[in-house]
Amino acid sequence: MTAYHIVIPARYASSRFPGKPLEEINGTTMLEHVYRVAKKSTASSIVIATDDQRIAEVAEKFCDQVLMTSDQHQSGTDRLAEVCQIKQWAEDEIVVNLQGDEPLTPSELLHQVAENIYMNKQASIATLSTPIIDTAEIDDPNIVKVVSDKNGYALYFSRASIPFQREGDKKNLTNCYQRHLGIYAYRVGFLNAYSQMPQCELETIEKLEQLRAMYHGHKIHIQQAVKLPGPGIDTPEDLHKIHSLLVS
Repeated sequence: MTAYHIVIPARYASSRFPGKPLEEINGTTMLEHVYRVAKKSTASSIVIATDDQRIAEVAEKFCDQVLMTSDQHQSGTDRLAEVCQIKQWAEDEIVVNLQGDEPLTPSELLHQVAENIYMNKQASIATLSTPIIDTAEIDDPNIVKVVSDKNGYALYFSRASIPFQREGDKKNLTNCYQRHLGIYAYRVGFLNAYSQMPQCELETIEKLEQLRAMYHGHKIHIQQAVKLPGPGIDTPEDLHKIHSLLVS
């Protein structure tokens, strides 16, 4: 059994949905719902990392490892790097990033992504994807697409339609389009290095932090998720849609 830690980054500030982790779903905060997903996994430890005292105070009621981290981080990956430094985890240990706004993530995916990076030694990062079935999502900039090589290593991530179909009907090629899921596994040694890497133009243009790693020569391995996740929560409207899908 692959050993790994789970870190749940939770920020209060959000341009589209401030205070999102503390919003309640059926009487339980979103953050606690996410924590319950992590508890169903095989992780050896679970850490909630935040930059806001309000979130920390709520999280401490149900999680015994809550860390206050800097409010100056450029990305969630930078926040994970600080957690690794605080916890002094060894460089070869594995860390899984579970987003604090994904309460419908199947716990099986957490083990899958940890096993993915363990089995692919050349990868600095492992992550997951699912086939895009709805052709409307192919051109949706809120849906991140990924293309990979024959060995499963990512070639590029984009909010644009990749691959771009020059001719024909997209509905006949949906298996070629993969939606990236925001679940990652890292080795601690990579996270320590990542925090020292300067941002690149691709990252700032696309607003995709994994492009910083690729720009600096690191490999990302992709697997298709063994189970489909439920929808994430980016807006108050998204929150209302999932009340019936979660039971406290």
